[in-house]
Amino acid sequence: MKRDLIYSGKAKDIYSTTDDDVIIAHYKDQVTMLNGARKEMISGKGRLNNQISSFIFERLNAAGVKTHFIEKISETEQRNRRVEIIPLEVVLRNRVAGSFAKRFGLEEGQELPVPIIEFYYKDDSLDDPFINDEHVLFLGLASEADLTYIKEETRRINDLLSDWFAKVGFTLVDFKLEFGKDKNGDIILADEFSPDNCRLWDEQGRHMDKDVFRRDLGDVTAVYAQVLEKLQGLD
Repeated sequence: MKRDLIYSGKAKDIYSTTDDDVIIAHYKDQVTMLNGARKEMISGKGRLNNQISSFIFERLNAAGVKTHFIEKISETEQRNRRVEIIPLEVVLRNRVAGSFAKRFGLEEGQELPVPIIEFYYKDDSLDDPFINDEHVLFLGLASEADLTYIKEETRRINDLLSDWFAKVGFTLVDFKLEFGKDKNGDIILADEFSPDNCRLWDEQGRHMDKDVFRRDLGDVTAVYAQVLEKLQGLD
């Protein structure tokens, strides 16, 4: 049973339950960019993100990836295991795009010979700065063993997701993950996986993700609905 609001984020509200080890995530219709500097309410977005993220997490669970996802309980809510989030945004890049392209003065679209993993310090007051492994260790955000595991798991997740999206005609350009530690101290995948925190391009190179909002390219919910429909066609 849902109880108290314990965290309100840009895309989700998190509630405690009568089970101390379980939380309920409510997906909002809010969409933001520039660390929340621009935000809008888009009807139906929360429902779509919840359905997409639930679908992806169910498949990841079935593939043996340890995640916080338990079940989808309504159109906009899911039940998750409570974790202590590691304050790192883990970004994996398969192609040049977004801030990576701007940072190095590169054209978007170039395939990277080997996927690149980047870390960002999860702190809104600092605008989530880019950091390296040594920074992570110095700040005490994670141990060396934690980082090794997170990188290995991120690459494994990338292999699974890239294959699934390719089967429905999408290129997985890049994505952001968050991990947390459960009550046993084990690191598991947390947060969400939706077009809000990844880049997807269709076979014509059209953006099928939050860049539609960032770049004013069209109707966000219509695009997200297409992503969901395609995913539901997977075997």
